[in-house]
Amino acid sequence: MNHGISVLFRAIPVVMAFICFFLGGFIYWYGDDGLRQVAGPVVFFLGAICLALYATAAVIIRQLIKKFHPFLRYVVPAFGYLVAAITIAAGVMIFLNGRNSNFIVSGHVVCGVGLIAACVSTAATSSTKFYLIPVNSETVGNRVNVQGFSTVTGRILTGLVSFFSVIAWVWCIVLLMCAEKETYYFVTGTVMGGLACICTSLIALVASIVKQIRNTYTNRDRNMWPKLVLTMGTVAFIWGLVVIFAWIGNVANTTGFIMLGLGLVCFSISSKVILLAKVWKRSFALANRIPMIPVITALLCLFSGVFLFEEGLYDNAFFVPARVLSGLGAICFCLFSIVSILESGTSKK
Repeated sequence: MNHGISVLFRAIPVVMAFICFFLGGFIYWYGDDGLRQVAGPVVFFLGAICLALYATAAVIIRQLIKKFHPFLRYVVPAFGYLVAAITIAAGVMIFLNGRNSNFIVSGHVVCGVGLIAACVSTAATSSTKFYLIPVNSETVGNRVNVQGFSTVTGRILTGLVSFFSVIAWVWCIVLLMCAEKETYYFVTGTVMGGLACICTSLIALVASIVKQIRNTYTNRDRNMWPKLVLTMGTVAFIWGLVVIFAWIGNVANTTGFIMLGLGLVCFSISSKVILLAKVWKRSFALANRIPMIPVITALLCLFSGVFLFEEGLYDNAFFVPARVLSGLGAICFCLFSIVSILESGTSKK
């Protein structure tokens, strides 16, 4: 990891964030179609996840290039949490002050995006002692490294991301319980379920990082955490397919395509968890191929969005998923940056 490559990997999440910001703003302001009131704010605030991923990238890279000032240990994760807090607050304002159901949908979804940003920021916080992972990986056994996190700190970090995930799942259930009143609650609850799957996937990432920093990562963890992420991706993917085919003829069925995209984000996160599992205390010849997973998922999101853009010429119901999939593709590409950084810092050459 030289300085030039480190700048590139830190620049990717920032560039993707600004693409989301400008695209979301353009969608919202360019026209008066009500669907723009859904797609615009959601795509705009997907950039918040990109900024939280930038915080994670910055924390890890500065340790790899040995320029991690102790002050940054607190400032960079705090930046991620600030972005998450602003996103959640904006979402609440949108659905409380919105003039119609479109703002109710976008407001709730933006809050879910903020919860993901908070989970990602927790991953950044747990990575502040990332430099211990390759050190611990060279040791034999699972004796706790006293330089790592304390037991209490480890539990707080894992508990924090679990707390955000529980909020997302409860939010999803409450919205789905209101689905009998209005269809838009079904749409919002479904998307919130996909966002909850991503939050749950990030539990596996934070737990893996914390345990490897403490040198308490076991074979049980090696099997359990990747399976959790893959399960969440599969749940979101199947959920999306069910919505697509079960609601044929109803505008709500296009929500299924967003769920497919959220499932692809989960699979992108799995690349990080799988990498950490594969290179822990062993060599893995294909470690440098794992970053291809988020590249593939990013391309799938973007090409799916292109097809839906074309379909949107004949059916306006595809307007929102086409735009949202573009934003999800940006997040997947950010995750390519993160997993490449992890591969550089953990794999044995």
